Amino acid sequence: MLRALLMGATIIAGTATLAMAQVPPTSQPPGEGNATAGNESAPPADQFAPPPPNAPQAPGVNAANIPDGPPAEPSEATPAVAQVTAAPTHDDWPAYGRDDRATRFSPLDQITPANVSHLHRAFIYHTGSKPAPGQVNKWAAETTPIKVGDGLYLCSAQNDMMRIDPATGKEVWHFHANEKYDSIPYTAACKAVVYYTSSTVPEGEHCHNRILEATLDERLIEVDSEDGKLCEGFGYHGQVNLMKGMGESVPGFVAETAPPPIVNGAIITNQEILDGQRRWAPSGVIRGYDAETGRFLWAWDVNRPHEHGEPKEGEHYSRGTPNSWAAMIGDNALGLVYVPTGNSAADYYSAMRSPAENKVSSAVVAIDVKTGEPRWVFQTVHKDVWDYDIGSQPTLMDFTKPDGSTVPALIMPTKRGQTFVLDRRTGEPVLPVEERPAPSPGNVADDPRSPTQPWSVGMPRLGFAPLKEADMWGMSPIDQLYCRLKFRRANYVGEFTPPSITKPWLEYPGYNGGSDWGSVAYDEKTGILIANWNNTPMYDQLVSRKKADKLGLMPVDDPNYKPGGGGAEGAGAMAETPYGIVVSPFWDEYTGMMCNRPPYGMITAIDMHTQKVLWQHPLGSARANGPFGLPTHLPLTIGTPNNGGPVITAGGLIFVAATTDNMIHAFDLHTGKEVWNDVLPGGGQATPMTYEYKGKQYVAIMAGGHHFMMTPVTDDLVVYALDNVN
Repeated sequence: MLRALLMGATIIAGTATLAMAQVPPTSQPPGEGNATAGNESAPPADQFAPPPPNAPQAPGVNAANIPDGPPAEPSEATPAVAQVTAAPTHDDWPAYGRDDRATRFSPLDQITPANVSHLHRAFIYHTGSKPAPGQVNKWAAETTPIKVGDGLYLCSAQNDMMRIDPATGKEVWHFHANEKYDSIPYTAACKAVVYYTSSTVPEGEHCHNRILEATLDERLIEVDSEDGKLCEGFGYHGQVNLMKGMGESVPGFVAETAPPPIVNGAIITNQEILDGQRRWAPSGVIRGYDAETGRFLWAWDVNRPHEHGEPKEGEHYSRGTPNSWAAMIGDNALGLVYVPTGNSAADYYSAMRSPAENKVSSAVVAIDVKTGEPRWVFQTVHKDVWDYDIGSQPTLMDFTKPDGSTVPALIMPTKRGQTFVLDRRTGEPVLPVEERPAPSPGNVADDPRSPTQPWSVGMPRLGFAPLKEADMWGMSPIDQLYCRLKFRRANYVGEFTPPSITKPWLEYPGYNGGSDWGSVAYDEKTGILIANWNNTPMYDQLVSRKKADKLGLMPVDDPNYKPGGGGAEGAGAMAETPYGIVVSPFWDEYTGMMCNRPPYGMITAIDMHTQKVLWQHPLGSARANGPFGLPTHLPLTIGTPNNGGPVITAGGLIFVAATTDNMIHAFDLHTGKEVWNDVLPGGGQATPMTYEYKGKQYVAIMAGGHHFMMTPVTDDLVVYALDNVN
């Protein structure tokens, strides 16, 4: 029996996912000497030029046909009242990260390690958003509900908004966003809605309390929290068109999946721009809108740094600039919003980026919410060509220094597994950061790499040692040998191995490594920070423009584009540059097993008082994973890739789903011991939440699944409660 279990562990250890890296093995790097198409001539001079400023938007981009009106000048927000997120009541979870610090900590303590085994399903609510027959599956709801008073509010993967009864799941109202399938970018997702209390509409009147969302088809929508009907005084009959001023685009190129924060009465919007498409993709502009009226306030546009109004007629926001798709967070007292940024368009080639873009990519940018002016910038990667954009929401805390004084701080997790702790007033590191030498100038003649990169040496790294050939893995000696050969055939000189065209290079920890959009949880009383993270290398190669064309890599706005021809993850056209990119998991593409040894997913507890690891272990079992995409049904904790974050409760528990075993887990906060789990009806790629209603504590998780994690997609919100509490 033991021998059988060990053999099973060997078989699944490297397979903890066919789903690991967000892309199926449809395109492998072409290998040494195969990245060009032969007989290549210099491209025409205008091949890399941006589109004209008056190029039209395709039909359907302004999804609700909202009139734009003339370009607006900068203005200030209507003065706001204190919001429920500033001091949440004991029972509530009123924001995506629960409070205006995004701690993901709840003071509820009814459920404890001693009684968590009595959790049972209280109800399942169906959002109604799933792929229709014949549609390509792009679904990954990623939703965390919010709870305020007697309402549980959430959005569907396609931006319908709902209010349900917190005890029964009975639907109170359902707002239909009428979003079209064509507007879905890489993923149909809506992480959360936002609760807002008006400063101008009296209590008891319609739209005094509102539910706000930003949509995949680039709208801001506000509805009344009581009846779900549009707030007519907001924007154009309750909606604002966020594609105004964005210039040429097509449906699905630009989208919003994160809840926009409201800071001092200003709604702050960012947007996801599909990766890998073209150098002159739509803008990464950050904008402010009045939470009361939807009126435009300001814009921060990297290559138009001092022009805070909307673009004039015949102009647009600067194209191809670093975009931000992560959930942001604000500080009302400081009047700042903290924006985690990504790369400029064309992630793996930086030669065409402006100096201004290079200063703010893969960084935290603090923006004044009154003016749109950046106050400070802290960069986590210099001249990023590894897609190490920041996916996590920052968490705010008060950091206690050795002398007993406190610093208002910001915790910024990254895909690199480097966690930076910054003074949120100035952006200066609170814990030591070193600039360490990095491989330079690189392997692409016109695109030199930065000679140094920042390392957060004051915090434990959420990662492992650099790869080496002896670590290669496989379910048989032949598979292991194959992976060793792949390792030898690639360039690899550590974390910042420069991109190359002559042969593949290894990207590790990879663009799905470290902490991604699930972010972290922090208990201010104990000082314990919880992070779940990934260990998932990638295998990449630049290809010539002609080779990219031959491979069929086209941007999403090309008339000849077909799904699979260069998506947001994996192979990408990178049109309007000299190169395309081919990206694959570092795996045995025949078996679907990773080439590096497990674990591929971890959970870690860090004492923020001492910056020491309290405990750490693999997260996720192999029950639903195996070679060739077949589940092994073996309940061995091997550590699987995971997307979605943790929550902490005062009852001494951590709840986290995220893993590709389709389970939700509860861990003892102080020991890390798993004390409960349950198999979900779909993948748990979302962050759970907890609330109390009429004396009973509930735990909710969206089991919506995830198309690129290859977990089952459902429309199920699963809610648990103790079976012995009335």
